[in-house]
Amino acid sequence: MTKSNIGTQKNHPKVFKVVDNECIWMKAGIVNFRLCDNAYDCNHCAFDKAMQRAMKSKHRIKETSRRTDWSEALRKRYTGSSRPCRHLLTGRIDAPKICTYNYECYHCAYDQMLDDQDLTLITDAPHYKLAAGYKVADGYYYHTGHSWARLEHGGYVRVGFDDFLVRLFGRFQKLVLPPLGAKLKQDQVGWVFSRDGHKAGVLSPVTGKVLAVNHNTREHPEIAHEDPYKEGWLFIVEPSALKKVLRQLYFGKECIQWMEMEGQKLMGLLGSEYEKLAATGGEPIDDFYGHFPGIGWESLAKTFLRAEVH
Repeated sequence: MTKSNIGTQKNHPKVFKVVDNECIWMKAGIVNFRLCDNAYDCNHCAFDKAMQRAMKSKHRIKETSRRTDWSEALRKRYTGSSRPCRHLLTGRIDAPKICTYNYECYHCAYDQMLDDQDLTLITDAPHYKLAAGYKVADGYYYHTGHSWARLEHGGYVRVGFDDFLVRLFGRFQKLVLPPLGAKLKQDQVGWVFSRDGHKAGVLSPVTGKVLAVNHNTREHPEIAHEDPYKEGWLFIVEPSALKKVLRQLYFGKECIQWMEMEGQKLMGLLGSEYEKLAATGGEPIDDFYGHFPGIGWESLAKTFLRAEVH
């Protein structure tokens, strides 16, 4: 079913004109034009909060305690058993769906399911640049301990390993991620990976509370090695003091410069000949520790993860 014929079904007598990305306040007829830029996550939308404050202020002037917002406006516009789901109105879903919760979305399991899907799904494959042969993903923030942070819709942050780290330590045998609700702090150990009896902690790139964990990667750590920037992501955080913590991370051209220095430092551990090899832009060694165990797990972890070695 396409969006152009939504609402023409027998059970939907009203014809709903669906336009992608229309804000729910626009759909409710309260504002003339506004496009959603927050994945319809109204609970974390600055515009929604501002509108709620404005509506409350407006009604205080009218000396009435009655609250008007997009949900009330939709209840007025669509009455009876044919009320369309707000996600149908905004174009977020294509299949016809009736609202059975009187536009009180916080009661709706379907609404929560959509939010959960959006929270954990990476739909776009990142674009890469190469620095010393290592992949650096565009739009990702990098921590000096070789974890990354990516901003998501709704103000959340997705976290994972960078390409340098997974090539350095090879395939992990175990991955211990923080549980749901755990509070992480930037520059403190947030999770641990292990191989051949050795463990290493990784510093969290951001401060905040863990909202979702990639169970697939946790149960199959090799995914992080094969695809660290997409399918191998680790967990999602609701950040605090986001602007402050992002200032402590590498971004854009800084990432390239920093990664090149890290590549040279790694080759320098093998001696001057390898250090010169790094400058030629050759393919970096996959599973560096497996090829050169004599350098030592502890040395590699202290030098590049900047965290306490277990």
